[in-house]
Amino acid sequence: MGSKAIFSLVLILVISGNFVQSDLTFNFDNECSFSVWLSASPSIGDGDPERGPGTLEIFSMPDPWTGSLWLRTKCSYDASQVNFTCETGDCGSGSVDCQSPPPKPPVTLLNFDINQNVVSYEVSLNHGFNVPVRIQPIGGTLAGGSGVCPVVDCIKDMGDVCPPSLVAINKNRAYVGCNSPCDALKDPKYCCTGSFTGQACQPNDFSKRFKELCQLAHTYPGDNDPPIYKCRGASAYNVTFCPL
Repeated sequence: MGSKAIFSLVLILVISGNFVQSDLTFNFDNECSFSVWLSASPSIGDGDPERGPGTLEIFSMPDPWTGSLWLRTKCSYDASQVNFTCETGDCGSGSVDCQSPPPKPPVTLLNFDINQNVVSYEVSLNHGFNVPVRIQPIGGTLAGGSGVCPVVDCIKDMGDVCPPSLVAINKNRAYVGCNSPCDALKDPKYCCTGSFTGQACQPNDFSKRFKELCQLAHTYPGDNDPPIYKCRGASAYNVTFCPL
């Protein structure tokens, strides 16, 4: 095949969308003693979101993709066997599929920005906490610098330290998660809105308490310690629920 023909074939593939960056491997490992239902906004095309205890799934994440992953817990159908709801992380879809609608807090958020095998990643408690999680890049180096891509996580259960004003409960009034002060108290001071934007967005008593347990997570809207890491060339990302 001549060079002109090869160029024309590549051009056709690019235009048709068939010549694209390959997706990234994410290993979803559920080490929790209970089932969880993985959710995403926007959709990642996950047709079977339930992850039972002790299961490991190798999943192909879309590239590019920017959004949040989170877990739903204690999910079931109602008596009519029509409406599917969850105690935490519910997105109001009424079905097992929960792709794109935002979740009802509290939820531990895993935020990603994926673009041509360069991935920004963080664990965020800005909308509370429901399940311990960890993100661990496999290989790769920090973009714009040197060194390995660090682990980020929040592996301590907030139930023991969650202030009463932030506790989320189920219909039996049992603890199911810890709300963020912004979601629970609706105070601009905690949401970093209004007159509390920019330099006025500071740690608060709640975020300081959470930071003591989860030093690698972001605990309020202005938290940049650690920074949002950007990893280039990792072969995969291990995403562990309830890591030991």
